[in-house]
Amino acid sequence: MTGVSYLAVAPEIILTAGAVVVLMVDVFARPTSRVHGWLVSATYALVAIAIGFQWRRVDIDGAGVSFGGTLLLNHLSVTVRAILLVAAVLGTAAAWRMLVGLRRRAAEGLALIMVATVGFMLMGASADLVMTFVALEVGSIALYVLAGIMRSSPAGDEAAMKYFLLGAFASAIFIYGGALVYAATGSTNVNEIAAHLSAVHVARPAVLLIGIGLIVVGLGFKVTAAPFHSWAPDVYQGAPSGVVGFMAAVAKIGGFAALINILTGGFERYSGAWGDGLALVAAVSVVLGTLLAIQQSDVRRMLAYSGVAHAGFILTGLAAGLVGSSGVLFYLATYSVMVVGAFAAVTAVSGQTNTGSSFEEYRGLARRSPVVAAVLATLMIAMSGMPLTTGFIGKFQVFTSAWESGYEWLVITGLLASVAAFFFYLRLVVVMYFGGEEGDGTALVVAPSIRWVLVVSAGASVVLGVFPSPLLDVLNRAGG
Repeated sequence: MTGVSYLAVAPEIILTAGAVVVLMVDVFARPTSRVHGWLVSATYALVAIAIGFQWRRVDIDGAGVSFGGTLLLNHLSVTVRAILLVAAVLGTAAAWRMLVGLRRRAAEGLALIMVATVGFMLMGASADLVMTFVALEVGSIALYVLAGIMRSSPAGDEAAMKYFLLGAFASAIFIYGGALVYAATGSTNVNEIAAHLSAVHVARPAVLLIGIGLIVVGLGFKVTAAPFHSWAPDVYQGAPSGVVGFMAAVAKIGGFAALINILTGGFERYSGAWGDGLALVAAVSVVLGTLLAIQQSDVRRMLAYSGVAHAGFILTGLAAGLVGSSGVLFYLATYSVMVVGAFAAVTAVSGQTNTGSSFEEYRGLARRSPVVAAVLATLMIAMSGMPLTTGFIGKFQVFTSAWESGYEWLVITGLLASVAAFFFYLRLVVVMYFGGEEGDGTALVVAPSIRWVLVVSAGASVVLGVFPSPLLDVLNRAGG
């Protein structure tokens, strides 16, 4: 089926309608934050129902395409939508106090979160390079505005400008890569490209390979893979802490989903070439991200460089091709929950709008707020890859796929980087529990919405680490 299918875009339609309703209600009724909360909650609930219907349709009728072959409806695209919805729900809750503080502009922030989610959902469902580009811009522009939504913050303005300028440059690289692919194959549709490459022997594939490389570079910027990561530390530090976790999560989910669709769907014949390239980028990311994270004295910048290393671990699984996609999805799902939870903890400690988060602010946190300290310690241990956490399961999945695909050297590099990463993760734990007292020792007051995000993220990181089978079974269907 290549015609119009409203079910194929039902979650995106609902989110877009929800964003419009929130804005219009705010203009004409000037409601309280409670009304905004009910509107957003109803929107997310309807999106969840639509995703359930999509999964059921794929189970009954099988995978399909719609809108002229530009959008996929399969288990992978539905799973990506579900992961993005979870990130949006947690991200909205983590940013809620900040959004309420914006008063008349709270609706703008909520609409931007929903629009960004729409863009990255479309990236995960795209089967065409032009559609991927349009979706990338929809999601990215919303994130640029979110980074600078606190108009009174010079650091936020700087973060938004850096994100915008470098993001525009990366988008140009992506579209140039798409143009080269079109020149080599005569199509921008992923399925048509795969059919062309299977039927025609390309004697001189240089133009095609350069195009693939530029596409990877453009999306590598979004997922903060090294050496395309230079924007991340400054943006993560300068943007309001309430939205940074959401920004970090959805960009990675959308970027990696697009890479899976494009590379495994359109260029499987050249998997050896792009697999080796991804392996090299993965190795640089895990090494550089780990070494730079060790040197940081600010928790936000540490988490930013940690995100670079995690991008490398995910690329490790993606280098294995389609066989590693289920492990990539597991890593994306669990890392997204962890990073939103970690930045929610940063928000609880440093405030919703502050742009700094020194390690000194966490000194003695276990005495000022035992719950926040316990949750943050749990998330740091999970991110480090300790057993009985989702971090360990995720790394085991991607390392196994890479090893079986012949990338033993990459797995060894990842293991060594994981060991080194224990230093900066456990360093924060030591500061919180054994670092003495900071300030006047006043107990930390945590907003209920942030407390909810902390409990959910820490609980999921442990429960799914101990009992990963249900989630892995679902993701194996999506990755298969």
